[in-house]
Order: sequence, then structure tokens, then C-alpha cells
Amino acid sequence: MSEPRRFVSPFHRPQFLAAAAPAGKAKLTHPGKAILAGGIAGGIEICITFPTEYVKTQLQLDEKANPPKYRGIVDCVKQTVNGHGVKGLYRGLSSLLYGSIPKAAVRFGMFEFLSNKMRDESGKLDSKRGFLCGLGAGVAEAVVVVCPMETVKVKFIHDQTSANPKYKGFFHGVREIVRSEGLKGTYQGLTATVLKQGSNQAIRFYVMTSLRNWYKGDDPNKVINPLITGLFGAFAGAASVFGNTPLDVIKTRMQVSLPRTFDPRLRTRPAALLGLEAHKYKSTVDCAVQIMKYEGPMAFYKGTIPRLGRVCLDVAIVFIIYEEVVKFLNIVWKNN
Repeated sequence: MSEPRRFVSPFHRPQFLAAAAPAGKAKLTHPGKAILAGGIAGGIEICITFPTEYVKTQLQLDEKANPPKYRGIVDCVKQTVNGHGVKGLYRGLSSLLYGSIPKAAVRFGMFEFLSNKMRDESGKLDSKRGFLCGLGAGVAEAVVVVCPMETVKVKFIHDQTSANPKYKGFFHGVREIVRSEGLKGTYQGLTATVLKQGSNQAIRFYVMTSLRNWYKGDDPNKVINPLITGLFGAFAGAASVFGNTPLDVIKTRMQVSLPRTFDPRLRTRPAALLGLEAHKYKSTVDCAVQIMKYEGPMAFYKGTIPRLGRVCLDVAIVFIIYEEVVKFLNIVWKNN
């Protein structure tokens, strides 16, 4: 009687399998194709998933001791639709859309650029190097696109909760932010954003690289069905959510904190009872310390459920569209 087949984890391939002769050399993706395909994928994805991003951000900004304005995800959606209509769930979409295209373009372009340099002689990228390439891609997108884009987006969403919203549109909002706070006003929470995006993409590309290598086995050019790519992407997205949601919460708080004006009356009030705009965090570490001190460890996981749904869908859609666009570009854009 033969022994049952042993399961081989996609995250730990045995040496004798990894060293097996591949069926052929893996084809590399030109960074230019990655930039174009990534931009297209990012634009389409954000139009589909933005409402979940809106709800996630609202719940993160809904401070625990005020008391909370929302009782949960459904209540947040209900209040928003009742007060602003369905289009209220898309408040701040323009700022995110303008940024999502270059964000995905930079991410995939940088990843392919780095991975092309780090592949072995057969063109294969192992999971550890995939992690490093993802880290580099995440840091690049954070500095070039994500930090200013996310800062404007969060300020737009937070502005809607005020009695008299002051931002009339994307360009008006950016102009007002720069006018009142300077260019650095669009770079609030840069350290937290770099940490978040770097860890985000490191985790995602590590998981994707591991799963792809596991699925392809010894044939690096084996075609992966789009549904399988989407499943792998959703799994990678979930892993990144549980891995760095605390950094996402800190980043959001850093981006909406405003300069504190001196007011002796505030000395007698616990920080947990102050309105969000009264906070002025000295640094990313100070932000984390204040959240832990006044709200407890669970505050670091506010918005996890809506973020989980959005990110899994987000990553799945982006990777599917990206891979399919690259396949098309390989037909019409020949390169050595």
C-alpha cells in the first residue's frame, strides 16, 4: 500500500525541488510594461472598492471616548447615505483616484525593476527576494505618491464630518491645505506611511511570490488562471491586513492631527476626551503611545473588518488586471 502524498507548503519548498532543472528560463517583465499595467489596474480597482475605504477611515477616526458616532459598519453606511446620499460614500474618491494610478504604477514598476536584478540564472525569484523587492516597491510608492495622496484623502473624509465643510473639490482642497499648512501639510505621517506601505508590499509580494513558485513548480513560464491569481491576491491581502493594521491606524491619526493652539482649559481635560483636532502628536512613536495609553490595544485594530474586505478585493483585482494587461502588452510590445 503506497504512502499518502505529503503536502508541500508554498512557503517552504524543499531544496531538492528548488534545485531541479526548470523547463525553461522565466520571462522577465519590462519595467515600462509594469508601470503602464499597474496604472491601469490601480485606476479600475479604486473605482470598485472605494466605499469600503471610506467606511474604514470613518471608523478609525471615530474616537472611542467621545462617545462613538457610529455603532458599526452598517450604521456608518446608513448615516452617510441618509445624510449625503449614496455619493457620500465616494467622498474623497477624486483624491484617491488621482493617486491610485501613479501609486500602482510606481509599485509594480519598482518591483519589476528590482526583481529583474535579483532573479537567479533561470529567471526565478525566490520568496525571500520577493519580500525585499516588495519592501522596496512599498517604500517607493509611499514617498512618491501614497503619503500626500492619503493625507489629502483623509482630510477630505474628515472634513465631511464638520458642520461646514471647507473643501469644495480636490484641487481646491489641495490648494487650501498647501496654503494653510505648506507643502509639508501633505506629508503628515510620512514615517508611519513608509512603514505601512513598506510592510504592506513586502508581505503581499512575499506571499504572491511564494504561491506562484509553488503553483508553477519547475515550470517558471506556466500560465496561471486569472481566478487562481485572484485567490492568491486575496490571500496576500489578508496577510498584509493582519500584519500591519496598527500602522494603518497610526498613519491615519497622524494625517489628521492639526497644530495645537494653546488653551489653558485643555489642561484639565484627559487627552482621551479631546476632539480629534486638538491632538498634536510629537512623532509616530508618540502617536502610538497615546493611543495605547488612552484607548487601549484594541484601538490599533479599528476598521480591521472593513479594511479586510476592501484589501482582499483590492489586491485580488489589481493582480488579476495587472497580469492580464501584461499578457496583452507582451503581444503588442516586443522587447528583449
